Formats: sequence, C-alpha cells, structure tokens
Amino acid sequence: MAETKSVEFEESVLKRINRILYRLLSSRKGQLSILLLVPILLGSLFAPVIAPHDPTATGIADQFADPGGETLLGTDKFGRDLFSRVLYGGQASITLGLAATALGLVLGVPIGILSGYLGGKTDEFIMRIMDIFLSIPSLLLALLVVVSLGSGMMNAVLAIGIVFMPRLARITRSSTLSIKNEEYITAAEARGESSLYIAFVEILPSVMPAIIVEASIRVGFGILIGTSLSFLGLGTQPPNPDWGYMVSQARTTMHESIWFVLWPSLALGATILGFNLLGDALRDTLDPEVTSDEH
Repeated sequence: MAETKSVEFEESVLKRINRILYRLLSSRKGQLSILLLVPILLGSLFAPVIAPHDPTATGIADQFADPGGETLLGTDKFGRDLFSRVLYGGQASITLGLAATALGLVLGVPIGILSGYLGGKTDEFIMRIMDIFLSIPSLLLALLVVVSLGSGMMNAVLAIGIVFMPRLARITRSSTLSIKNEEYITAAEARGESSLYIAFVEILPSVMPAIIVEASIRVGFGILIGTSLSFLGLGTQPPNPDWGYMVSQARTTMHESIWFVLWPSLALGATILGFNLLGDALRDTLDPEVTSDEH
C-alpha cells in the first residue's frame, strides 16, 4: 500500500512538472526568454571550449580590429579577442548573479517563513529590520557592503545577497501569511509538531512557487548590480573579463571603436531581459488561479 501511494505521488509530481513546462514553453514570454537565455548560458558555460583565444592574452590582433577573420567580434585596446572575453565575461557575470540570488534565498526565505508563521511581536521586530534594509537603495547598499569588505567577486556576491535578503523575506512572509491558517497547518499543530517542522516541511513547499518566480527575476537584477560594481572597479578584478568591467574600459575609447562597448552591452541587456521574461512567464505559469482552471 505504501509503495502504491509513493508511486502515485511521484506520478502526480511528474505530471505537474510536465504541465508547468508545457505552459512555460507554450507562452510567448517563456519562448522568448529561452531564445535569449539558452545561447548565452551555453556560451558562458562552455566558454573554455568555445572561446578561440585566451581572454586575457594581448596582441591577438591589432588594437580595435573590426569583427571578422581571426577575431569574430573584433579586439579591444590591448588587442584581446572580444568574442573570447564576452564568453568568459558572461561566465563571471552570470555566476555572480546566480550565487548572489542563492545567498539571498538562504538568508531571506527562512526569515520570511518564520516571521510570517510566528507572527506577533516577532514578526513586527523582524519586518522592521527588513524595512531598514529596504529603505536603502539597492546599489548604494551593495556599495556600502563592498567598500566595507573590500573589492572582489566573493564580496560582491555577499553584498548582493544581503541586498536581496529583505525582498525575498518579504515575498516569503506574504505567501506564508496567506496559508498559515490552512487545515493542514492546523493539523500539524494539533499533532504537536515543532515550529521549525511546520515552517520548513509544511509551509515551505507551498510557498515555493512565489519564491521561484521572485528568484528568477532576482538573478537578472543580481547580474545588473554585479556588473555595476565591476564597472566601478569593485567586482571582478582585472585582467579577468566581466561585462561591467569591459564596458567601463570601453567608455573612454568609444570614439575609436564601437565594438568594444557594443558586444558586452548587448550580452548584458539580452541576459537581463531574458531573466525578467522568464520570471514573468513563471509567474503566469505558477499562478494558482491559472492552474485551478483545469480542475
């Protein structure tokens, strides 16, 4: 009997996942996000295989060489291959965005669930602290953290993770408040389950759709803030490529070559747009009102 229930549960989960994927791939936003993100993510992931040159090697060709020939996207002011640098720059920028979002989830989700479930003075105290963080503009807060800890990719990840923490906590708390009085939560309380068990075994799975949607959007913002820090010299350090650092280098030489600033800017814009569209598509797909139409 137990094995039969387990098999039925697995089949139910698989059907739900397939239904979600079908809706995601059927939506225009989902299709466009995949069209934008898949080539960029694959190119960044397999940069060591795809890149024709070492991204830090100088003198590959003449300075500010036009696209074509040995250098597919041209070269920068040091004769470095822009195609290789854009691929490796994407690896750095996207990794930073993903890592910062993951850290924000680790910090914000438990705070949001416990705050929403416990309620009362505990909720009031925690949310006032989150409001303090939210009152500071995102980039300014990230700058304050990085300046305090020092420049570098790891510190940039920590800074952006702290920036994302209160927003993810707020989203999680809101979702928790909407379900904390459901019958299955009351039943768990009646069984004498601990607050931690109820928060992370009963509530967490129910609030995951909202968390997934918000996280997918946060990745794009994380990449944007990370490249902004690199633009200011506080993120990925030279000579390692990063889209923000590449744009920063190119701003003083735009009159000599537009390619130097164009390619990383296009890659950055397409990536952020892709993650934002993915978040919108996931929101439409995971919306309870949409999923309930089938029943």
